[in-house]
Amino acid sequence: MSALLSLAVSGRRVVFVGGGRVSARRARSYVDEGADVIVVAPVVDVELRALIDGGLVTWIDGFVSPTHLDGAWIVHTATGDPAVDLLVASWADERRIWCINAGSGTDGSARSVATARAGEVTVGVSSAHGSDPRRTRAICDALADHVSTGGVDLRRVRRGSAADGRVVLVGGGPGDPDLLTVRARMALAQADVVVADRLGPRTVLDDLAPGVEIIDVGKTPHHHPVPQEEINRILVDRASRGDVVVRLKGGDPFVFGRGGEEFVACREAGIRVEVVPGISSALAVPAAAGIPVTHRGVARGFLTVTGHEAVDDDALALMRGGRTTVVVLMGVAALPLIVERALASGVDEALPVAIVENGTTAEQRSTRAPLSAIVGAATRVGVRNPAVIVFGEVARFGLLDPILAPAHLSAIPAAREAEDTRR
Repeated sequence: MSALLSLAVSGRRVVFVGGGRVSARRARSYVDEGADVIVVAPVVDVELRALIDGGLVTWIDGFVSPTHLDGAWIVHTATGDPAVDLLVASWADERRIWCINAGSGTDGSARSVATARAGEVTVGVSSAHGSDPRRTRAICDALADHVSTGGVDLRRVRRGSAADGRVVLVGGGPGDPDLLTVRARMALAQADVVVADRLGPRTVLDDLAPGVEIIDVGKTPHHHPVPQEEINRILVDRASRGDVVVRLKGGDPFVFGRGGEEFVACREAGIRVEVVPGISSALAVPAAAGIPVTHRGVARGFLTVTGHEAVDDDALALMRGGRTTVVVLMGVAALPLIVERALASGVDEALPVAIVENGTTAEQRSTRAPLSAIVGAATRVGVRNPAVIVFGEVARFGLLDPILAPAHLSAIPAAREAEDTRR
């Protein structure tokens, strides 16, 4: 029975005997770890030649002798000749140097372990009997993938000092937990504390490991029970205790999510902070309703604004131009004022508008109407937040087919008041 060890090789000599592809592949990993790599071989592979030419590996041109092992911590032999490899292994054994005999699953005092990095964790797999590199690599990659996607509790058991605390601003996407990124799931698996918004993938909170502290700081329009300054204080306070704090936000942290303010607050307090981008609802929610925010021949750009303040003159000018999509987030309450200003500024009353509520979730609903009728349509069906409002010709998409050709757009009645569809 063998024991797996993780060896620190930085600055230590590792000798490779043989200059073929096996040596080249494994030498690269030792170079990446900072080892002093020496290759002994009369001929070297093109990959090894690149490392040698780059000054990352020292090449001894010739056949191996016992003195080449002097000063080594690890010897790796892969000459292609079993007798030579066995001889090198015996020299290493006499000198009490760990030796990996790549040509044999039983000879040699050490074995290469298939490894893969999964965030802060390195996964390693070794065969218990003999050598089967393809099998161990496949198992290792599968395990690393499981870890990377948040399938394992990655919280530290041996707690560090206050200096180990950090904040991770995680963009949770528009609501469907399947739209969380792999990096976001890993951050949640490492979290000691999760500070969660009202929007975003709330169901993932149920999957957190027991003992993870969940702090709900959700806001609704005109009701902020936990002010932004208090949220900033919570992040700094928990991280100062040495906790890994995930700030789980809807959409992307830096798209109307006040993530920039939280980032600055942490930095000013000396707290390490990182950002995990998320899929913005400004793009994902229209797409889920079959609405491309840009489309060749229809819309050549888009503008994203918040509805907490009336749409400004620049946005209204783009609406009048007809070639730019205007996407409004958090705009349900301001919709009547937006429409009033748009009509007063000369925006075509037939401009298509779509409102998509609870985008990407099972409760998704779309309401569509021309600009002049959208307020009435929204009132009749009881549109509520969270919702994304799309102003522009692309808002016609999704009525018949999410992928309509531009030539077909004129076939859709411009005066149609509303389309109410449930997924």
